[in-house]
Amino acid sequence: MKIALIQSDLYWEDASKNRKNLESKINQIDSEVNLIVLPEMFSTGFTMNASPVAEPMEGETVLWMKAIARQKNCAVTGSVIIIENEQYYNRMLFVFPSGELNYYDKRHLFTLAGEDKSYTAGTQKVIVEYLNWKICLQICYDLRFPVFARNVENYDLLLYVANWPKVRTNAWDALLKARAIENLSYVIGVNRIGVDANNYEYIGHSQAVDYLGNYILEPQETENAFVVDLDKNKMLETREKLDFLSDKDFFEIKI
Repeated sequence: MKIALIQSDLYWEDASKNRKNLESKINQIDSEVNLIVLPEMFSTGFTMNASPVAEPMEGETVLWMKAIARQKNCAVTGSVIIIENEQYYNRMLFVFPSGELNYYDKRHLFTLAGEDKSYTAGTQKVIVEYLNWKICLQICYDLRFPVFARNVENYDLLLYVANWPKVRTNAWDALLKARAIENLSYVIGVNRIGVDANNYEYIGHSQAVDYLGNYILEPQETENAFVVDLDKNKMLETREKLDFLSDKDFFEIKI
């Protein structure tokens, strides 16, 4: 599977400018890809001011994602602030080329920033099936909770979108590798760059890691679209040879 990681600065609480900027970067991808990955809250930045910027599922940003997916004949994913039943969600949308979509609501809200006071936590782990790949959707702070990401579904790709600040970049790099190694899975992390309205600095470090913890794409710090090509057969061969997942613990998550 060929995947484009879009690492970009974000305009604060300005969905129209962000869509225009991200579409420009998407149009610069010089090869066909199967999936385009955008950062967390890519239309607004990581704001706790949900009310004026939240969109419904029929809103402009979701329609834009569907248009890009159809135009490029690929899936598009990233998280958006969604309002539904008078509640706000940090929602990771996965839009198929057909325009159909699935979504994951962020389970672990970032209490340090007050995200739990502005948004409603999700209750379900979500695995999307696309092109014979099983893709586990996760958002930013979820990365710190390995039990929730544990590969009990035999997924093939663990996907994180984030607004992860520079001050904690070492944790981002280390935990992405750890999730890959412990789950014998490809892991991709897509982060933003730039400085937001709260003066938090982001240096990206979007990256792709294989099932043994080796870099396919080393952490990047520039604003760009980075394309990686993942080989599912090689991963399955390694799983069959090492078979670590057969020895995993069984547990239930209480939410």
